[in-house]
Amino acid sequence: MIQIEGQTFNMGSQSHYREEGPIRPVTVSTFFIGKTEVTNAEFGAFVDATGYVTTAERGLTQEERPGWPPELLEPGSMVFAQPAEPVDLDNPNKWWRWVAGANWRAPEGPGSTIDGRDNHPVVQVSPEDAEAYAIWAGGRLPTEAEWELAARGGLGDGATWDEPYDPVSGWKANTWQGEFPSTDMAADGHHGTSPVASFLPNGYGIHDMVGNVWEHVSDWWVPTHPNVSETDPHGPSEALAARFSHPEIGAQRVVKGGSWLCAPAFCMRYRPTARQPFERGLGSNHTGFRLAKNAQ
Repeated sequence: MIQIEGQTFNMGSQSHYREEGPIRPVTVSTFFIGKTEVTNAEFGAFVDATGYVTTAERGLTQEERPGWPPELLEPGSMVFAQPAEPVDLDNPNKWWRWVAGANWRAPEGPGSTIDGRDNHPVVQVSPEDAEAYAIWAGGRLPTEAEWELAARGGLGDGATWDEPYDPVSGWKANTWQGEFPSTDMAADGHHGTSPVASFLPNGYGIHDMVGNVWEHVSDWWVPTHPNVSETDPHGPSEALAARFSHPEIGAQRVVKGGSWLCAPAFCMRYRPTARQPFERGLGSNHTGFRLAKNAQ
C-alpha cells in the first residue's frame, strides 16, 4: 500500500460535470491506499477463506427491491453489451444488459470466465461485497476525499486526465478509443479490463486511479458537494442520499475514476474529480475497488 501524507486540497471541479462541484477546501489525514485495484486472485482468496457469497451470486429479495419483476431478483448482474452499429447515446439500455448468472467468476455472464485474468481487477462486486473484502483484509474502502487526493498524484489542483494519451509516454490509462459504444479500436492494447499496473503509476506510485474500472468508495451519493470546508469528510448520511434516488432503489453509493468504457465523445470521466452514483446491491463488469487503511 502507498502512504498519502495528510494535507489540505481543493476538492472537486467546476469545469466538467455539475455533480463534481462546487470546489471546496478539504483536509485529509494521513492514510494508506492500495497501489492497485483488488484483483480476481485477491478476491478469490477472500472467498476461499470465508465462503462469502456476493450479491450477484445470491440475488436480491422483494424486500430489497419492492416492485421489481421476479426475473431481475434472480442471481445476475449488469454486463456491457457492445452494439454492432452506432446507437442513440441518450439510452444506456442500448449497451447495458442485466444478465442472469453474471458474477465475479463469470463477469460477462454464463460461459465467460476469469481464467487467465488473475491479475485483472475483480468486477461484478457491489459496494457491500467490496466492504466485506476490506474488513477481511484489515482495511476499509477509501472515502471519496481520500480517493480523489490519491488520484491527483501530488500534482495539486492542476491534476487532470482530460487526454488519456501522451505523445511522450504513450497511453496513460485504459479507456475507450473509437465511436462509443459500437467501435473500440483498443489502441491502448485492451478491450475490457487490463491487468492492474499495466500503465505507468501517478506521482504517488499508484496505478489505474483513472480508467480500467470505476472504483467503489465509502460515501453515499448526492448530486453535489457541500459548499463548506471539511476535515476528513465521510460524505452525506444514507437518509439524505435516499432523497436523491428512486424509492425502489434506495440510497446509492459513489464510484470514482471512470473505466475502460469512458470515451472522449461520451463519458470523459477518466479524471480524479469524476464521480457517479452506483446502486448498492448491484455489480457491473466495469466496476471494482481498492483497499484503504488508517495510518497508525
